[in-house]
Amino acid sequence: MTPRPELPVRASSAWDAAAITEFLARSHTPMRLAANAANGFPQLASVWFEYAGGSLWCAMHEGSAMVPLLAHDPRCAFEIATNDPPYHGVRGQAQVALLREGASPLLTRLISRYLGDSNPRLAAWLLGRADQEFVVRLDPVWITAWDYAARMNPRTPAAADVP
Repeated sequence: MTPRPELPVRASSAWDAAAITEFLARSHTPMRLAANAANGFPQLASVWFEYAGGSLWCAMHEGSAMVPLLAHDPRCAFEIATNDPPYHGVRGQAQVALLREGASPLLTRLISRYLGDSNPRLAAWLLGRADQEFVVRLDPVWITAWDYAARMNPRTPAAADVP
């Protein structure tokens, strides 16, 4: 699996690749990641992520329940979306690669992105077990954006059509 510089954006997407890339770069909402479990039901986890080189990157401890699921079946679904109105975000499906190299630099970037200097104790604990982490690279098979801003704004005509 080689990371792609271009996102495979669906034609029906509310945003183009540039807008999706900008959203992924500024979003500090964790990514919701779904993997296929052996019992036929998906398993879901929220993970810190970064977007670079056409891929989504996260770190997962080797003891995570998600690691064996992704190792067995590298297909997954993901979503990064706002938690407050007006709701918008991106979702898609991807192929996963579990990598052992690069966990410490990735964790350092994720800690900076999500924690900043707010919790040095947690940051030190996470970095102290970097050798037990997998780097998880998601290469999107497809990605799309959705944006409910127009229908949620009471001043737009579209909002009048929503029951």
